[in-house]
Amino acid sequence: MSAADGPADAAELLDVAVECARTAGALLLERFGSERVLATKSTSTDLVSAADLAAEQAIRDILARRVPDDAIMGEEGDDTAGTSGRRWIVDPLDGTVNFLYGLPQWGVSVACEGLAGAVYDPTRDELFTATADGSAQCNGIDLEPTPPEDLAHALVATGFGYDAGRRALQAEVAARVVPRARDIRRGGSAALDLAWTAAGRLDAYYERGVNLWDVAAGELICARAGLTVTRLAPVGELPWGTLAAPAAVFDELRPLVT
Repeated sequence: MSAADGPADAAELLDVAVECARTAGALLLERFGSERVLATKSTSTDLVSAADLAAEQAIRDILARRVPDDAIMGEEGDDTAGTSGRRWIVDPLDGTVNFLYGLPQWGVSVACEGLAGAVYDPTRDELFTATADGSAQCNGIDLEPTPPEDLAHALVATGFGYDAGRRALQAEVAARVVPRARDIRRGGSAALDLAWTAAGRLDAYYERGVNLWDVAAGELICARAGLTVTRLAPVGELPWGTLAAPAAVFDELRPLVT
């Protein structure tokens, strides 16, 4: 495949996503445990590091070389227009707070919107992938999560925002879920929460206040693993979100989080 010709199918697009994710992941792993805060964004607790910026630049360099006509939306850089009709959604470091605290729950998320996606966990060397017409996999092995009987037997993951007011509202939603589920988990990386749900390590995941770059790859991986995935519309002061769960859990969980 040449840059001039561009990718011919989803498998080739996935190859681009994998190169991006692994390259950024290797760069981040070298800095894990020694990185410092560079700046803040939406609040004083919404952090960005030099590693975030370097990882996104590495991804953008690969995309410029391999898919130069495609648009790019990245968390740390400006959106760039394209002419191919495809768009890449990039989170170079999902779980920045975990990364800066030395917690091994962070990863890289790269998606060619609706076509291919990769979520890479460098600390475990686990690569979760999917294409729109293929299976969801972890390190080349198909993901086939075993669904629980119902919500009462489901381990549910979620996340909370940086803004204190939003967290208070999200806590009210979580309080509705906790007594109905087996238990609840908050990992700190939406991309990995989705990947782990696809792998069956979690039974369901929901969160409001995510960004497209947090979930674009993970949603595709969950869908191709056979889970029901839907976007949650904004409600009150809470913004849009995502919900991924097996059918047996989805119908019970959705009314609690909408």
